[in-house]
Amino acid sequence: MTQITLTPREKLILALEGKQPPGRVPHFELVFFLTMEAFGRVHPRQRIYSQWNQMSQAERDLHIRDVADLYVLSARTYEQSAVFFHPPGGWDHDANVRCLEEVRNLSGMEFYTCMHGDATYSIPSGEHMMEFISRLADEPQAMKDEADRKVDEALANGAKWRGKGLMDGFTLCCDYCYNNNPFLSPPMFDEFITPYLTRLIAGYREMGFYTIKHTDGNIMPILDSLVSANPHALHSLDPQGGVDIAEVKRRVGDQVCLIGNVSCGLLQTGTDEEVIESARYALKHGMPGGGYVFGTSNCIYTGMPLKRYELMLDVWRKEGNYE
Repeated sequence: MTQITLTPREKLILALEGKQPPGRVPHFELVFFLTMEAFGRVHPRQRIYSQWNQMSQAERDLHIRDVADLYVLSARTYEQSAVFFHPPGGWDHDANVRCLEEVRNLSGMEFYTCMHGDATYSIPSGEHMMEFISRLADEPQAMKDEADRKVDEALANGAKWRGKGLMDGFTLCCDYCYNNNPFLSPPMFDEFITPYLTRLIAGYREMGFYTIKHTDGNIMPILDSLVSANPHALHSLDPQGGVDIAEVKRRVGDQVCLIGNVSCGLLQTGTDEEVIESARYALKHGMPGGGYVFGTSNCIYTGMPLKRYELMLDVWRKEGNYE
């Protein structure tokens, strides 16, 4: 009997659809920033492209191929199921298209491909926080109208990718929560965010895209609202925000795929034993029944020891297998 081998992309899509893929659990990271430590190459998001407009077409082509190659190299080296493409600063839509075409040229349909595509209000910066809060209180309808416009713009951008075969989905990266609680109270969240997140996701789904909703922090007070917006997956299930994947799996694991939960804080400052335990806990409680993707509670960021990420992956390779 011939055994069918699925690509990392196909296995991730099965998990996003709430199913249990064969073999090892898929693996997803928002960003792998340690490309200098791993390959001696600067991550595309950390490069300066101030001279992009002065480059010849040949020079631009070299940059595009180098960026695509680095994304594919990172995914293959660390057995990631997806290429989360973060466009370098200064690139326009055509450059982004050409880069993802190059990713496909290098890897075929091996990896799930996605980009950032959120349009909802996130926690404002300290510089703008008082203005944001004041507008919610004094101009609620204007804020809702603006939220609608932001969704319209995001869906118009999504439509540019429809039918190209280059993008599988969008990852929605607006953060809503601190470690203690959401920035907005649950009633305010349901007034100013939930309807627009729901419309955004519905629009992407209608175009045939998958959606992964990311937010750090304590999502538990707004968990039901997030699930009601109907994303394919929730990321990052942040243990530093008190999110227990066992509880989330019990409450909503039959409604949405879960991604992440390995503590980034422990990866950076914990002991090896704590890293191993965090990875084991995520696998133990996320895997049953499928609908789970292994990963950290944020991303593999600059300053995190590469060996800690590799230790986390060692646990996954040994214990993250369905059969």
